[in-house]
Amino acid sequence: MSDPAGRPTAIENTPPTIVCIVDDDASVRKSLSNLLRSVGYRAQVYASGEAFLAEADFAEIACLLLDLRMPGLSGIDVMRQLSRQFPVICMSAHWDEAALAESGHYQAFECLCKPFEEEVLLAALDKALHRQH
Repeated sequence: MSDPAGRPTAIENTPPTIVCIVDDDASVRKSLSNLLRSVGYRAQVYASGEAFLAEADFAEIACLLLDLRMPGLSGIDVMRQLSRQFPVICMSAHWDEAALAESGHYQAFECLCKPFEEEVLLAALDKALHRQH
């Protein structure tokens, strides 16, 4: 399913799909949240890995968008602490071989380099959600 611009959207006639966004940059959280809501996802935002781990209801999460470089717990630290049943899409403006290898070790579904196009994120999210079912 896609919106009028041809972007993937959440499936009709299903409960809203919860996608969590963990990023220390408020503008990134806001723009990603607005984008996801515009195509039918329910976005929950967290300013830190600590907040996500403390507050999120893991049973309700369909996918996690996770910044790798944050103060406090990094995205890798968050993945290390998760025993999860949902895909993780990692995001970073600072990719190197070590970060890619470590995110792969924790089975990140996709690794996106910031800044990325909306369509790239939505396509990765669509693939991650359909792979689960």
